[in-house]
Amino acid sequence: MASKQPQPATRAAPRFYLVTPSVADTAAIADTLTGLFEQADVAAVLLRLEPADDRTLINRVKTLAPAIQGREAALIIDGHPDIVARSGADGCHLSDLKALQAAAPSIKPGRILGAGGLTTRDDAMNAGEISDYVMFGEPNADGARPSFAAIVERVGWWAEVFEIPCVAWAENIPEVEDLCAAGADFIALGDAVFADPRAGAAALAEAVRFAIAKAPA
Repeated sequence: MASKQPQPATRAAPRFYLVTPSVADTAAIADTLTGLFEQADVAAVLLRLEPADDRTLINRVKTLAPAIQGREAALIIDGHPDIVARSGADGCHLSDLKALQAAAPSIKPGRILGAGGLTTRDDAMNAGEISDYVMFGEPNADGARPSFAAIVERVGWWAEVFEIPCVAWAENIPEVEDLCAAGADFIALGDAVFADPRAGAAALAEAVRFAIAKAPA
């Protein structure tokens, strides 16, 4: 994995990577996404799917594809590497290094393979060898995540050294500020947007303001 080359004097604000709640009702989430795309430059949507048989999962992905891919954003499935090609998704995100390594031959190079669940620098570097991006800071299955200071440190380390893009998870909108300043290429937002009581579009608009103001110069 190559080290980063010298960067230009100015740097664009990070783009956004939306992480849906677990989806069974495709109509409701499609309406929500339509409003969110009006607020920000969304590069990708990580689609989390309620458990179901493969045919049902594939149909959910196909139903949502126009709302995501039609806005020139990548549709990434959380897990389920075996249905990526059949559903027409752009790739999958895996939070287990062994699963990532097992899925790589079937996903790469035609589709996106994202890596999360990276608890050590060694895991991150190993994942970076075979993935298209690494994600830092996402909660685990129990909702726990590293300290925010540790996440910012890891994002800064990665952004300084490596070429593979870095996605930084913001648990709430104020975290966007420090993650942008640390050099994240993309900001992941899940419940910070989708569970915001003001409505997701307002939360995402606020995140955009932080990103524009705090992106490294």
